[in-house]
Amino acid sequence: MRQPIAIQGIQGSFHHVVAQRYFGITAQVLECLSFDEGVDALINQQSEAMVMALENSIAGSIIPNYALIDVNDLHIAGEYYLDVQHHLLALKGQSIDDIKEVHSHPMALLQCKEYLKKYEHIKLVEAKDTALVAKDIHDQKLGGIAAIASDGAATLYDLEIVARQIQTIKHNQTRFVIVTPIRNLFDNRFINKASIKFELDHKRGSLATILNVLSDCNLNLTKIQSLPKIETPWKYAFFVDLTFDNIDNYLKAKSIMQIMAENFKVLGEYKNAL
Repeated sequence: MRQPIAIQGIQGSFHHVVAQRYFGITAQVLECLSFDEGVDALINQQSEAMVMALENSIAGSIIPNYALIDVNDLHIAGEYYLDVQHHLLALKGQSIDDIKEVHSHPMALLQCKEYLKKYEHIKLVEAKDTALVAKDIHDQKLGGIAAIASDGAATLYDLEIVARQIQTIKHNQTRFVIVTPIRNLFDNRFINKASIKFELDHKRGSLATILNVLSDCNLNLTKIQSLPKIETPWKYAFFVDLTFDNIDNYLKAKSIMQIMAENFKVLGEYKNAL
């Protein structure tokens, strides 16, 4: 029997949507109220994989999740881009004038702040999960409180959609990665993206040299994120996503970077979802 897929949040959350689309509608999920809890489930073999949000086209990178993947030696086995549509949900029969508070995940509140600014009487309250708020509203019959969540959460918890697509930017995508505790071995013919991590000293030209290697090997850098090494002042770790058309070009660049960069590490080699 297969182990469940760990998700941050509960059924009806966007992580749940991705789990169903990536693994199939019948996929069993393990609900976790934090990313740390989900990682613990992986490490303790309570789950075979985890869906983890890594960046959003509006709000940017979820930096702590990069560190979670790295520190726990997890591996990125795949990715999924979800077009996130935020809706305002409340008990049936309520309108926007009835709403006194909107509860949701901080990222959802941030993505909908322009819409919410129009209603000065509404208090914004941060919560751990979008769908959990929707469930609480349903279970506790919370009048005057609305959730920002998916239309799936509205259906699952029998709530009314007071307002649709309230996110500031209508084309709002979140990139989710599928992480596993062990490295998945794929046929090289299907690999055209890699996530790597390396460290460099804080001195002139160190990063430019690495970038020149990527350019010379015809690799496309789609993401670069730097994190300071707290225990080593003026030293930085770089998390980089690369896409390529020729696996040999990537393997050549990887072999060079392993020599040039410190603590070079492959976080994942997988199929590009775009």
